Parts: sequence; structure tokens; C-alpha cells
Amino acid sequence: MEILRVENLTKVYGKDNTKVVALNNVSFSVEKGEFVAIVGASGSGKSTLLHLMGGVDKPTSGKVFIDGLDIYSLNDDKLAIFRRRQIGLIYQFYNLIPILNVEENIALPLSLDNRRVDKDKLADLIKSLGLSHRKNHLPNELSGGEQQRTSIGRALITSPAIILADEPTGNLDSKASDEIVEILKKTNKDYKQTIVMITHNLEIAKCADRIIKIEDGQIVGD
Repeated sequence: MEILRVENLTKVYGKDNTKVVALNNVSFSVEKGEFVAIVGASGSGKSTLLHLMGGVDKPTSGKVFIDGLDIYSLNDDKLAIFRRRQIGLIYQFYNLIPILNVEENIALPLSLDNRRVDKDKLADLIKSLGLSHRKNHLPNELSGGEQQRTSIGRALITSPAIILADEPTGNLDSKASDEIVEILKKTNKDYKQTIVMITHNLEIAKCADRIIKIEDGQIVGD
């Protein structure tokens, strides 16, 4: 079953002499439960692609369908709600709220949506992330790996249609990177969670079921 479809996605910045084509007519689809890595060098367009798939930025042309819905047919308010409920975003720099502890950061998407937090599900998720002993700690009391595990928990708590991870190991040492990759693999396997991960590291990409290679804003291998 198809969960994500990208159709003829193009993103252009500037015009005339300053025109930059960041993405050029990109199309592909992802099946439910698939783990896909999108690989490319800096400036290849991979982060632009992720931001467009996540509804964080809007394309110059083309469409993105998530679970059958054209996300850019939604107005800004409805897109924000859809993104919060159906798209789990994991960033390189964690983006945790400094005054909230681990448990509160993970539960934040539900709190923002005025939805009840299932305490058992939250506890199970925190345990699976190896954070039970750190659940009352603030972000500045955590290691980089623990902060990233917290951000993964925040992405997972809503059981989204898809998780988009932007260089999730880019700010970590090799040991913490390996731990994050293992957690993503386990999440994909145990929860059947669809994951699309952006990375410049081919070794990390090899943990995925499928690798899409992007160069100069175009797919050159799948």
C-alpha cells in the first residue's frame, strides 16, 4: 500500500541571474512500512526534498500525497494540524523544548493537539528508547544521543503515517550514531513505521530497505 507519493516536485529559489533549481521534477513513491534512505552530497537537494515532503516548505510546482491526501491542497492551518498528527519530524539538532523534561517533550505533540496522553503507551515508548531513568531530566542534562532518542519519541508518539528524519546522526559520535540507527531499524520493524531518512553517509543509508540517490536536484539512482 502506497503511503507517500511525490509527483514532479520542483523547487526554484530566486530568479534570473540568481535562479537556483534546488529540485528538478522529482517523482517517486514509498510503500507503507518501508524504510527508505535518500542519499546525496551537501547541496544535492535532499534536505529541500524532505522539507517539501514534510509540508515545512512549499514547492514551485508538483505535488506530495501522504496517505492519499494532497498535502498542498490544505490551507496553512489545516496543513499544520495534519503535519502535527501524521508526519513525525526528526532533525539533526533535536529541537527539544529546554524547559520541558524528556517525558513532556515526547508528549508535546499530543499536548499541542489537546489530546489525552496514554500513560501506558508513553511509558512503553520511553522504555523502548532506553530513557526510563532519564524521563524527568531536562534536555541540557542529557547526552546528544539521549536528546536524539527523545526527539525520536516525540516523532513516534502520535503514530504518524510517516517519519521524516533529516540527518538524524549528523550531530553525534559514532557510538551514539549506531544507537540511533538501531532504534530507527527497530521502530520500522516493531511498529511497521514508515521512515524516510535523509543522509550524506552511505554506510548509515545501508540500514534502510531502499536507497534513493539524489544529485543536483534529480534522482540518479533508486
